[in-house]
Amino acid sequence: MPGPLMIIGGAEDKLRRPTILADFVSASGGPDARVVVIPTASSLGVEVVDLYDALFRRLGAGEVVDCRPESREEAHDPDLVKVVDEATGVFMTGGNQLKLSAVICGTPVGDAVVRAHARGAAVAGTSAGASIQSSHMVAFGRGGATPKQRMTQVAAGLGLLDSTVIDQHFDQRNRYGRLLMIVAQSPQLLGVGVDEDTCATVTVEGGHEILRVSGRGAVTVLDPARLVTNAYEAKRSSPLLASGIVLHVLPDGTAYDLTARALLPHTPEVSRRDAAEIAEAQADLPQTARDIAAGDVSPTHLRRRLARTRTSRKTDRSTEHEQDGDPR
Repeated sequence: MPGPLMIIGGAEDKLRRPTILADFVSASGGPDARVVVIPTASSLGVEVVDLYDALFRRLGAGEVVDCRPESREEAHDPDLVKVVDEATGVFMTGGNQLKLSAVICGTPVGDAVVRAHARGAAVAGTSAGASIQSSHMVAFGRGGATPKQRMTQVAAGLGLLDSTVIDQHFDQRNRYGRLLMIVAQSPQLLGVGVDEDTCATVTVEGGHEILRVSGRGAVTVLDPARLVTNAYEAKRSSPLLASGIVLHVLPDGTAYDLTARALLPHTPEVSRRDAAEIAEAQADLPQTARDIAAGDVSPTHLRRRLARTRTSRKTDRSTEHEQDGDPR
């Protein structure tokens, strides 16, 4: 069974609430994880490896190693291939996605990443490391909301997510137009744009690829199956006709079936704390309704009475525990 793909839109939270990175460590095996960091896209050198090494170990990863080919020749090194073949999690950093593609796609290291995904390892990437996971990736291009001829170029990715094109920093850098241009020119592709500090996690369930969203932003999916366009005849840099594209904007907690190209039913999750507060509010509702109907109560009075009710319930629960011999 293929492992999860974690497509991160860049600028993921690394300090305050590193939820996305923690999810990756957990998917890689936690204390039994052997995480391989591939920083080839980055220009920061050893610093970026040290950063993710410290982060992943702090989040509970058992082992973190790096694999940094800087040329296609180095990407044929059997020792680097062995590092990836032994990984339970592979993480590709941000940087220059065209460099990452040029160095590892179609090489033994790139093939090892594909094998890792196929055997069940978690494969994640942020920014450039997100784009390369699709069959097609944005090589470079300018931002803007209107799709225009030649506003971006496409290169081949690793193909871990077939028949898609992935873009990142999507809302923050206004990349709607360039993703629209790509799907207008290649309507067999599904366009996926991922915001910063946001993750699109793709798993295979019942033969379907299911995308689930987590994080602060949203994932935008462009389905051009019923596209009407003039992309095949538009002149240089002119705006494109792009009609009939189905737009899905998916926030945290939503899911989308990439195989069926359909939104999945959304069931919001309620935390235990929120559930307790909802229960208290419902218990207090009849009296609140009577107070409001009487027209003689202020919001301040209602808040004070609710606080007294909560205190009373805590006292009652403590008394019950003492009677049952529970010292709590």
